[in-house]
Amino acid sequence: MAASLSFPVCIVIVNWNSWQLLEQCLQALAQQTWRNFKVVVIDNASTRPMPENFPERHAGIELIRSGRNLGFAAANNLAIRNMQGVEWVALLNPDAFPEPDWLTRLVEATQQHPGYAAFGSRQLIAGSEHLLDGDGDAYHISGLPWREGHGKAAASAAQEVREIFAPCAAAALYRRDALIEAGGFDEDFFCYVEDVDLGFRLRLLGHRCLQVPGAVVQHVGSATTGGRQSDFAVYHGHRNLVWCYVKNMPPALFWLLLPLHLAMNLAVVAAYILRGRAPIILKAKRDAIYGLPSVWKKRQHIQSGRTAGYAEIWRIMNCRARGARPTFSRSEM
Repeated sequence: MAASLSFPVCIVIVNWNSWQLLEQCLQALAQQTWRNFKVVVIDNASTRPMPENFPERHAGIELIRSGRNLGFAAANNLAIRNMQGVEWVALLNPDAFPEPDWLTRLVEATQQHPGYAAFGSRQLIAGSEHLLDGDGDAYHISGLPWREGHGKAAASAAQEVREIFAPCAAAALYRRDALIEAGGFDEDFFCYVEDVDLGFRLRLLGHRCLQVPGAVVQHVGSATTGGRQSDFAVYHGHRNLVWCYVKNMPPALFWLLLPLHLAMNLAVVAAYILRGRAPIILKAKRDAIYGLPSVWKKRQHIQSGRTAGYAEIWRIMNCRARGARPTFSRSEM
């Protein structure tokens, strides 16, 4: 870490109607063993009132109140663009409660593995801490993303750092210059899959991502969006996974894997129809198709700046999806 930086790490928390959870998150941050950080809270036009004396009780944080709900992607971009003198950006959901050594473990990982630009945390299910909520984001060659290890016993998970496709942005550390180079989050995504999309673009630029199992948070997950199978989550997740594939998959792999991507989407649509969820899944795929002209323009820009070879992208994707479910990273609005 450069000693000249006043705050080498800036922690960004996007809040929407999660004041009680945010209080618990900030209490956990107050116990961090790594002290050289600042906290920026973006309140995304919460409709629930701010608790009494909240600014006074948390005088050390910077509170930015947006005039409207920007979504997870745009709110984080707002903070990332405006911060000064910061080398590393930690993103943390208000429903994610870090262990005291969480930030220490992440900062140590940046020093031990300087060739990486993004670092993920191990997420345990809050209230059931023996189970994993996620251990990094995976990406199947069909374009299906999921959280590694979701629902599995934490005791059986690997204890060594390992390369992953992308970190879950509910609790992750990024090098700020890499975020700027990649263009930040895609604000059209609003939320869900936006961290996988960002991770894909980082990889296309030659950056790598590392999972740090010692950096642990307890995560409630989808605390304000109704759960991962809510209409909100299904719509944004299944619309955005199409856009993520179309934007980012390198040309030869795009055409090679397109039949598999289409088959995966058809299978997902059929599964939701059989569950009686036809309206929301059809709306998601319809809007994904309507957005393709704009997405294709983004693709042209992204692919023109790609430095990673086909072999590198193929290497980090999953070819097997046994037991995988589209458990999207749970962002807060």
